[in-house]
Amino acid sequence: MPFVFNSCPIAGLYEITPKVFGDSRGYFFESWSARDFEAAGLSFAFVQDNQSRSVRGVLRGLHFQKTHPQGKLVRVIAGEIFDVAVDIRPGSPSRGKWHGVLLSGERQNQFYIPPGFAHGFLVLSDSAVFAYKCTDFYYPEDEGGIIWDDPAIGIRWPDPGTEYLLSEKDRKLPVFAAGYPGTIV
Repeated sequence: MPFVFNSCPIAGLYEITPKVFGDSRGYFFESWSARDFEAAGLSFAFVQDNQSRSVRGVLRGLHFQKTHPQGKLVRVIAGEIFDVAVDIRPGSPSRGKWHGVLLSGERQNQFYIPPGFAHGFLVLSDSAVFAYKCTDFYYPEDEGGIIWDDPAIGIRWPDPGTEYLLSEKDRKLPVFAAGYPGTIV
């Protein structure tokens, strides 16, 4: 199998490392294979791919879809980020808990985040190209969010060596208790 699937402390989250074939010419690897993911018990259909580029210190999130929750398979093509998932699933024993993974284009590792999680990331390199597959479409009117520094969640964001750069929208997100929609499935 060309992937190693490592479960994380919160049920449903996986850090995934592909087998990279490299030589003096460069490298090749499979970033996703329905057959191998299904064999590991991860079966889902992706409907949308997204990609962004951000500079050092950019912090995006914490975002989620309220009634169309998305599973995401995230990775960094170039650069390095600290990627975070916060469990907001109703009734989950880990509701309100977070887990972070350092993703890099050099390691080519990935992070699978199932539906029912808020998601965000912080760029640690001069720039980063971030790509992810989604299990549902993005609906702007369905977007929700949680403020990145909510003390009740207590994410330990690393120091990027510069100030955090957030969008105006992300600066105004509510705390978890106030922002939780109750409709995540």
